[in-house]
Amino acid sequence: MARIWRSLTIPDQVKIRRSLRMPELGPKILFFSGGSALNKVSRVLKNYTHNSIHFVTPFDSGGSSAKLRDEFVMPAVGDLRSRLMALADESVLGQPDVYKLFNYRLDATKSQPDLQAELVLLKAGEHALIKKVAQPLRELIQTQLSVTCANISDNFELQGASVGNLIIAGGYLNNEQQLDPIVFLFSRLVKVLGEVNTITDSYQHLVAELENGELLLGQHRLTGKETDKIDSPVKRIYLSPSLSSPIKVTPQIGVDRQAAIRSADLICYPPGSFYSSILANLLPAGVAESILVNENPKVYIPNLGIDPEQYGMNILMQVQQLITRVKGSLAEGAAGALDFLLLDEKVVYQTKYLEAIRQLGVCILQADLASVDAIQYDEKKLSEALISLV
Repeated sequence: MARIWRSLTIPDQVKIRRSLRMPELGPKILFFSGGSALNKVSRVLKNYTHNSIHFVTPFDSGGSSAKLRDEFVMPAVGDLRSRLMALADESVLGQPDVYKLFNYRLDATKSQPDLQAELVLLKAGEHALIKKVAQPLRELIQTQLSVTCANISDNFELQGASVGNLIIAGGYLNNEQQLDPIVFLFSRLVKVLGEVNTITDSYQHLVAELENGELLLGQHRLTGKETDKIDSPVKRIYLSPSLSSPIKVTPQIGVDRQAAIRSADLICYPPGSFYSSILANLLPAGVAESILVNENPKVYIPNLGIDPEQYGMNILMQVQQLITRVKGSLAEGAAGALDFLLLDEKVVYQTKYLEAIRQLGVCILQADLASVDAIQYDEKKLSEALISLV
């Protein structure tokens, strides 16, 4: 099948001005992501479109998310909460008091009894932060916190706990262990200017098999943040029902997720942890199939910094892994899985890799996207580049 692309200008000032003028009519740019890598970009992107779609991974097994997962046997919600907050309406038209409450963390230096007392104040509606929230939202939040408090064990470590995560956990328990209803509710509460969901709300963990034969159970063992960085390339990743067993499971995404992927104006594989954030989102059944059905453009934006998960990988290997994850092989090239590789013009890549990428059918675009030293992406420049691609 031949594909014809119009000429592209990055940044396209006509599209940018139109999006700034009417963000409520902005394009449906869909991101497969996780972690905090995309949060800063998301806060800027909402100025251009209120219709972006964000699928985040619920497979985190480290940090405060791990505590909640262990306590309630639930998907990780930390990345979900932080993306909801990144896209929340921070103006007076939104709910700034709810926004502050969801971003609040309990003091990591206080004693457990003091923090338990503070949680009781929050649940009772007597805490200074929750008092500012107008009714009926305050009562609604108190209801979710009451469920959390009723189910949480006395020895659950509250130091540094996110109040937003505790509220979402209560909503999860209060809705027959489903995330979607509470996410929908709180998206409306803080007036999220876009759509945020976990790729699946079922309980799984990430497993990574390395080239040296080592098996890593749990996302936290792959990222290099809480354990030593990997010293062998990743051979494959899959999902498991627990941290104690490497049995492979493949959850199925819902029809609503499939519809969102199939109807997106642009699909973006953004910067972030390559395996535990980007490719992990593609593991559930129905994701790759929905990507291939969508005939609109797909773009990959590689990391600028060093991603410990990409040990031993060059830019060609990254593109090959992405295509293979979506299509199963490289036999028929990138068509349907990836159209554009968007690079910062200040970063120099080996010509042989770029030529091999072109041979796969991927168009390479280079533009001014990053800071002067090319250490990190400029949120405004990257947002405007994405708008220009639609």
